[in-house]
Amino acid sequence: MTLTDTTSTRTIVAPDYRPARAGRPRGRVAYGIPYFVFTGALALLFLYPLVWTTVSSFSPQAGSAQTDGWGFGNYVSLANFQAGIWVYLGNSLFVSLLTVILTLVTSFLGGYAFARFSFPGKNLLFLLVLAILMVPYATLLIPLYVILNAIGLANSLVGVALVLTMFQLPFSMFMMRISFESIPREMDEAALVDGCNSFSALWRVLLPAVKPGLITVGLFAFLAAWNDFMAPLILITDTNRMTLPLAVANLRGQVMGVVDYGATEAGVVVLALPCVVLFLVLQRHYVRGFMSGAFKG
Repeated sequence: MTLTDTTSTRTIVAPDYRPARAGRPRGRVAYGIPYFVFTGALALLFLYPLVWTTVSSFSPQAGSAQTDGWGFGNYVSLANFQAGIWVYLGNSLFVSLLTVILTLVTSFLGGYAFARFSFPGKNLLFLLVLAILMVPYATLLIPLYVILNAIGLANSLVGVALVLTMFQLPFSMFMMRISFESIPREMDEAALVDGCNSFSALWRVLLPAVKPGLITVGLFAFLAAWNDFMAPLILITDTNRMTLPLAVANLRGQVMGVVDYGATEAGVVVLALPCVVLFLVLQRHYVRGFMSGAFKG
């Protein structure tokens, strides 16, 4: 915009205050690398191992079922391994879903209690829950195995799910507490004024509001249970009750000094596929869940 001064020949140029176009990063990032080049390089760095494994699972390899040409021989070998891939997939799915359900129910109710109620020792109890993160994961498995054996849950998929739920509680409880604290208390009061009791307000008003946090907690619990190797290794002794990560690890058993890398890579692809699909489908809610505690009110 230009303005002309009538008393002189000077021309005044007004600064342009038009906002920058949204959605496009401005400037450059570290060391003068453009934004899209930097993020693209990071994507290639993280995607390369997965892409390489996927391609290798179809390629011919010595000592595998796929020795000539490209095909699904490695996946056929994986499907016929010991009890069968469907048995191990079913075991992993059962453990993962039970872990997700137990984690969501416990963290939802616990996070609501820590965020909305005041009771003696609340902060101390919350610190005790978080203190589980300070204990090394592997050191607790043997004592937990003894406890599960005493209550009749040794060599049980339910016992594995209970153990995995316990290790998910610190992060899940923290996540749900900040999700509830980001919701104004006026929403609770308005629901009570409209005739809801405490449980109805929690179910009808607060549950939809903390949905992103619940999705984030559920996604983390599923990924942790689906990919966990140590807990099934210590707690499961029956080969028919092994989870998929344990079965894939057993695929590396050497026969005549040759390791079946083709079937192992096929198992890695089968393990990674549900995780990738879930993350892509729930990515928007996952990010919103992490941002739910950034601003209060």
